[in-house]
Amino acid sequence: MRKLKAILGVLLLWFLCSTILRSCKANNLVCNEKEKQALLSFRHALLDPANQLSSWSIKEGCCGWRGVHCSNVTARVLKLELADMNLGGEISPALLKLEFLDHLDLSRNDFGRSPIPSFLGSMGSLRFLDLSSAYFGGLVPPQLGNISNLRHLNLGDNGLYVENLSWISLLSSLKYLDMDGIDLHRELDWLEKLSLLPSLLELHLPECQLESNMTSSIGYANFTSLTLIDLSFNHINQELPNWLFNLSSLAFLSVLENQFKGQIPESLGQFKYLEYLDLSFNSLSGNIPSSMGNLSSLSVLNLYDNLLINGTVPTSVGRLSNLMALVLGHDSLTGAVSEVHFATLSKLMQLEISETSLFFNVKSNWTPPFQLHYLLISSCKMGPKFPAWLQTQKSLFYLDFSGSGIEDTAPDWFWKFASNIQQIHLSDNQISGDLSQVVLNNTNIDLSSNFFSGRLPRLSPNVVELNIANNSLSGRISPFLCQKMNGTSKLEVLDISINALSGEISDCWMHWPSLTHINIGSNNLSGKIPNSMGSLVGLRALSLHNNSFYGDIPSSLENCKVLGLINLANNNFSGIIPRWMVESTTRIVIHLRSNKFIGNIPPQICQLSSLIVLDLADNSLSGEIPKCLNNFSAMAAGPIPGKYDDGGFVALESEYDYKSYMESLVLDIKGRESEYKEILQYVRAIDLSSNNLSGSIPVEIFSLSGLQFLNLSRNHLTGRIPEKIGVMASLESLDLSRNHLSGEIPQSMSNLTFLDDLDLSFNNFSGRIPSSTQLQSFDPLSFFGNAELCGAPLTKNCTKDEEPQDTNPDEESGEHPEIAWFYIGMGTGFVLGSLWSSLFQKSLEACLFSGS
Repeated sequence: MRKLKAILGVLLLWFLCSTILRSCKANNLVCNEKEKQALLSFRHALLDPANQLSSWSIKEGCCGWRGVHCSNVTARVLKLELADMNLGGEISPALLKLEFLDHLDLSRNDFGRSPIPSFLGSMGSLRFLDLSSAYFGGLVPPQLGNISNLRHLNLGDNGLYVENLSWISLLSSLKYLDMDGIDLHRELDWLEKLSLLPSLLELHLPECQLESNMTSSIGYANFTSLTLIDLSFNHINQELPNWLFNLSSLAFLSVLENQFKGQIPESLGQFKYLEYLDLSFNSLSGNIPSSMGNLSSLSVLNLYDNLLINGTVPTSVGRLSNLMALVLGHDSLTGAVSEVHFATLSKLMQLEISETSLFFNVKSNWTPPFQLHYLLISSCKMGPKFPAWLQTQKSLFYLDFSGSGIEDTAPDWFWKFASNIQQIHLSDNQISGDLSQVVLNNTNIDLSSNFFSGRLPRLSPNVVELNIANNSLSGRISPFLCQKMNGTSKLEVLDISINALSGEISDCWMHWPSLTHINIGSNNLSGKIPNSMGSLVGLRALSLHNNSFYGDIPSSLENCKVLGLINLANNNFSGIIPRWMVESTTRIVIHLRSNKFIGNIPPQICQLSSLIVLDLADNSLSGEIPKCLNNFSAMAAGPIPGKYDDGGFVALESEYDYKSYMESLVLDIKGRESEYKEILQYVRAIDLSSNNLSGSIPVEIFSLSGLQFLNLSRNHLTGRIPEKIGVMASLESLDLSRNHLSGEIPQSMSNLTFLDDLDLSFNNFSGRIPSSTQLQSFDPLSFFGNAELCGAPLTKNCTKDEEPQDTNPDEESGEHPEIAWFYIGMGTGFVLGSLWSSLFQKSLEACLFSGS
């Protein structure tokens, strides 16, 4: 026995020594010289501006270089992990000399939209290839299908496309495939090709421009092991396919933002492993199947924004004991959501029920089984009482009860309870309470459109956004502006508009260095703008409208170099329009309506290429309209739905983690005041009415083909309307009334197919009103007060002498007679062709526009 123990001891000592020796060798590996030179060649072709590969020195062994991993036994290079290093340049074919390389990760770099090199298909040892988010572009090389050992392929988030996917079926060992954002629309049989991957576990195909061919000719997808399918953000317009419900191992399913239709099948309840289900933003109809309660593993359920119409939420949802996130809304479901729906949801952390006819109906003494982090019940009836159960939620960081029908006083416990919540949104209710003694500590606070009263609350330095507009707050504004804090204020957005605040705005703006958006309009404020407001160098939007401010605009505001929106309308400001206001290319909105400004419109205004709204109406401006307004390139291009210029429009919106603050603007258009908010970035308007402007209308202004609203009425303008007006294809409202304009109405105006508001009254126009469906549809009052004007819709008939002659256009316009005949010839086709465009624009405005 002692001999056996001795032998075992020797063996153990040998094992320990050999292990130590191997470890020592691993730490001092001498890499293969051929592979070292290959890596140096590879690095030489790269761009490395941050010097991330500084350790790649010829004097050092390559197994110690950053991102290089070698075999502990052979010292051959097995892995290159170079993700997120800001690398660029070219990928050298020297990589082919790394014959044992099985892992290559170049993700999150910048290769300048260069194509993926096809030689990667010759790297037969690769089992892992990640080129995601590396700014590759062009065609995905089909040679990648030659890497027969590949298990993991991620090409997502690049500018890539495929002609076909025949090559993908060669990757029979593939378990993970991510083609996020790759254009696959050319491959009509994408499902059939992908279904030939029997080992596939995860399939990521979001934003691939996939069409409605999920059923394909195969009728059944041969996925035997698939656990994850992500088809979100595509264009699939069909019912959920049957083969989808044969995937018994499925754990993750997202078809977010497609056009799936039909009912959610009861068979969905058979997925006992399903943990994540997102069917949101589709066109699914019917009811929520009661079998949903059988998804015992489910942790995330999102059915938001569908066409669900029948019945209410099944009480079986209350059995989903593993549920952590529940998102419902923007549908036509009805009925109550009660305690039984949450019976076993002890793990619930995120609850969203919004924009629906469902109503929250729980007992006043209800104690929920969960501790929420994120709670959003908006545009969904919860009131009229303030929910008492809320105070049981000790872990909240986001609370949104906006538009939830609460008609109650905020309870005493609420403000102390809420002090640790990061974001609070209680807007559009009828919540009351005195805020005079309240100290707000939240990062984002929206209490707008309620019945709060008293003085402005105090703020801690942590507050970033305060929107308390449209309440009943009163008292002087100075104590709020000049309050002392324990630290530097982080406040970026201050909106206290539409209240009853009074007094002058004190010279305390230096205490708020982070402000980017200020709206104190529609109060009872007075005095001059203090010079300290010029210390707000990051200010992007300033709204002081509808008060009683007076005096000149201080020159200190010139320091606000990124100021994009200026709204000083309806005050008593005087003097000339300062030159600095019209020189910055960051300016997108200038709203100076109804003040006492004098002098000429500064010619420097033509530098404002980003300007989308210019309203100088109802002042005492004189002189001529500058002839260079065609330099307003944003008005020339017009609004482009979906295109958002981050460089300019940041003045209109301040984005945060879950919600954004949006600027609004009230414009006098078509004879009524309308508020523009969500669609303000799409508005293009010029209003110079009710001034003392003279001279002719510059022909250049009619080059602004994207302009929607033009009002030059109530001035002393003379001359003709240039024939070029016909190119203003986006024009919806035109008011030239009460001037001294003369001549004939241009025939090209019949091309203004978007025009639905026209006023040419009280001028000196003559001749026949051009015949077109467009112009004859307006009220006769649109042409009233032009004694020499005739033809429909006026009752005055035209005599032969009054019919238009082939005369040259006015010299001021510089037009040629053949242009008029060009417009006459294209009129009918333009009207019909533009009708659909007109309907689209009206539909967009109807969906987004509020306050009209």
